Amino acid sequence: MGFDNIKLEKGLYTTTKGFTAALEELDPSENYKGTPYEGLDAYQRQLKRFDIKVSGRGSDTVEKFFSTTDAAALFPEYISRAVRQGMEDCDILSKLTATVTDIDALDYRAVESVSGTDGKKLKEVAEGAFIPETTIQTKESVVALRKRGRMLVSSYEAIRFQHLDLFTITLKQIGRQIALSFADDAIKELKKTGAKTYTLEDEMSFDQLVGIWAKLKPYNMTTLLGSYETAGKLLGLSPFQDAEAGLNFHATGQMITPLGAELVASGSAELGDSLLALDRTCALEMVKAGGVQTEFDKLIDRQLERAAITATAGFSRIFADAVVCAE
Repeated sequence: MGFDNIKLEKGLYTTTKGFTAALEELDPSENYKGTPYEGLDAYQRQLKRFDIKVSGRGSDTVEKFFSTTDAAALFPEYISRAVRQGMEDCDILSKLTATVTDIDALDYRAVESVSGTDGKKLKEVAEGAFIPETTIQTKESVVALRKRGRMLVSSYEAIRFQHLDLFTITLKQIGRQIALSFADDAIKELKKTGAKTYTLEDEMSFDQLVGIWAKLKPYNMTTLLGSYETAGKLLGLSPFQDAEAGLNFHATGQMITPLGAELVASGSAELGDSLLALDRTCALEMVKAGGVQTEFDKLIDRQLERAAITATAGFSRIFADAVVCAE
């Protein structure tokens, strides 16, 4: 197989496409259809090549990555994948964003759709009459991209005998923290001026929830986002305690509402006492500048004393009025 002869080096990390994509060009996965390696990507085949087991019972130690110079080049990608998995496990952003845009620059101008007063109503148009317009234009300001990350502070001697499955848990926690930071950014964007507002009374009631649902129209209320305290108040309402809702919550841990929206609880300080209702399909765009980035030079050379792990992303509202901020 061709993957046994590939020379792994730092240069594979400097390409704009990323380490795995660069490996895929050298060793395409399509060449392995019908073989025992089908279903593995180029990076996973390299783990097989050097017999490195990163998870499960009997996982190897960190030291295994540094058995050869070539194997050491795989270590930063292992770090990135573990952090990425932690970000995916803390899955709040996918419940708030309509689309994810990947860019290879630090400047990005999103587009916005601007309709007239009756822009969302499909009026009958008489022959020769003016047809209502929806203008798609570039926003005046660029999307603010923020770099979020953590510094991995350790020494090679301290972690060399650490089993990879245990080390992965620490890296996934770093990913979780990065994802929560991005969730703060997303919530701040959703609450910006332009969102519809609704005044909550002191005592939460189902009538207020119906009022929020009506305020969001003509959009569909797909998601309700609130603090853990606010979510607890909602779950205490009698319509949330019917048999079907309770069965779903006990079986899956997912909270549903009588109005069909998914209830998402967050510990973000950006929420405060607010309850956000949104149409996830058209409210928010996530803009990413690359994936998880590691200081690969330090990691490959075992200089782990201070190695940064970062990700860069920003958020832009698509339809500002597809959000209701109830306070």
